[in-house]
Amino acid sequence: MKAAIVTDQGLAVQEVPEPKPGPQQVLIRLRAIGMNRADLSVAAGHRHGAIGGPGAIPGLEGAGEVVEVGSEVPDSIRPGMRVMASLASSFAEYAVADWGRVSPIPDANMSWEVAATLPVALQTMHDAVVTHGRAGPSRTVMIQGASSGVGLMGLQVARLMGSPVVIGTSTNAERRARLREFGATLAVDTNDPGWVDQVLEATDGRGVDSVVDQISGSLVRHTMRATAILGRIVNVGRLGGMVADFDFDLHAARRITYIGVTFRTRSADEIREIVRKMRADLWPALERGELRLPLDRCFPLDDVEAALAHMKANAHFGKIALIP
Repeated sequence: MKAAIVTDQGLAVQEVPEPKPGPQQVLIRLRAIGMNRADLSVAAGHRHGAIGGPGAIPGLEGAGEVVEVGSEVPDSIRPGMRVMASLASSFAEYAVADWGRVSPIPDANMSWEVAATLPVALQTMHDAVVTHGRAGPSRTVMIQGASSGVGLMGLQVARLMGSPVVIGTSTNAERRARLREFGATLAVDTNDPGWVDQVLEATDGRGVDSVVDQISGSLVRHTMRATAILGRIVNVGRLGGMVADFDFDLHAARRITYIGVTFRTRSADEIREIVRKMRADLWPALERGELRLPLDRCFPLDDVEAALAHMKANAHFGKIALIP
């Protein structure tokens, strides 16, 4: 099969052996591949959890047809099914996924490209917004870095769960103007010195009950000021920096629950449960077309370097897809 491989000279599309599914795995012929920011790091030769380094195939999600299933895979997953999945090494024509990460494409009319961009956003944001953020009719929510594909899904999930105030942040004026299309009741610019005051005003001076933070870095002190007493901050991403000064006194005074999440250190059983909970809460809305992500652009797999450059330039709104 054809796949994008990490080499000493960068990413190269080469012929490699087709993977074989283990007892609890599903082999999928990928028709489209969703791209995520972590792919930039793996493509550059770095490790992301258990994947990465020379010879690695980047990629975290995709959509296609089930080709083969392992002996311990439930009967609900069968060859020929149209599915989408979060799975490693998806920058290829074929990939294997743990059966618990595989979901049927919810709409017969949904394109491969759209389906391929959904698995990571759905499972990440349900886990962050609902399981850890406890979004609901009595809780206000803020998504830091809301104009990313995952962030846009977070806004929609928060509104779907009934959160009365959903705040999204973006430093890009054009993207910030579009956040209301995806459920934001207020969009703020964290480069504006008065952004915390805007959040406090929108929440009657309390601050938000839950923050899903994809930025972190030096912004964390301001984020805590915008968080309610007994609020929760769920740390999903660190685009603003991996390390920063932390105001322990402010954290203690506001009695904030600060939660770090990643899929890199979770077991197969944990991820299966995350996907199960996500489908229980979100699948009816997905089938009704109420959850969506804009598809910014599609690239052939052979043009993977151009696709990565487009992502690195941060020139996109929504998701980017590769087509094998």
